[in-house]
Amino acid sequence: MAKPNKKGPTRTVDIFCANCKALLYKYRKGGKGALVKCFKERIVTDHTQQACTCPQCQQVFARDTLVRGTPAFKMIGGKVFMK
Repeated sequence: MAKPNKKGPTRTVDIFCANCKALLYKYRKGGKGALVKCFKERIVTDHTQQACTCPQCQQVFARDTLVRGTPAFKMIGGKVFMK
């Protein structure tokens, strides 16, 4: 399968915890659909201390996985939102 574009999109979005509204990531997202996964190479700034866990409320919001052979976080539905 094809790997995601290395350069990636230029539009960045902020990803927040849906429970406590804490900033989790600044991410280069492509397309206009829902946030299903975050490729690790596209994360611009990471505000989490522990992977896939909110730094304020300690809620697990994603799962570490491989998507098309590339490391990514698969988001759990309803746990995060983006602006």
